[in-house]
Amino acid sequence: MQRVNLGKAAPELYKNVIELENLSMQKAQQAGIEMGFSHLLKLRASQINQCAFCVRMHTQDAIKVGESIDRIALISAWRESDYFSEKERAALTLIEEITLITQQHFPDQVYAAAKEILSDDEITAIEWIAIVINTWNRIAISSQYKVTP
Repeated sequence: MQRVNLGKAAPELYKNVIELENLSMQKAQQAGIEMGFSHLLKLRASQINQCAFCVRMHTQDAIKVGESIDRIALISAWRESDYFSEKERAALTLIEEITLITQQHFPDQVYAAAKEILSDDEITAIEWIAIVINTWNRIAISSQYKVTP
């Protein structure tokens, strides 16, 4: 069954999501979050949401900006590797909590632990990355964006 492509059906809304994406990436850059790691954050949320379109895209984007294949391959098992710094681990925890917000409603203790490691600017940028990628995942999944070789 062919679904409505939300980007084509409501381009004015789609353009606003693109603008939100651009603003969130500016915020990430201002907070000192490396471009490659921002793609890993998006990749992790996309894996959780099972958005094949975004998983492929952010894997490719991470490679293009120099992220290592090892870090990309290990992002779904980041807790069991030594490839990620303390700040990156805190960021990954935030991404996962916001992506899974319906399960635990983002507990205060998780936020407090992140606040001990990350600056307010970093937390702001990471939370906006999470909000935007979760929006993109929902657009791609509900529109059934094709993922073909």
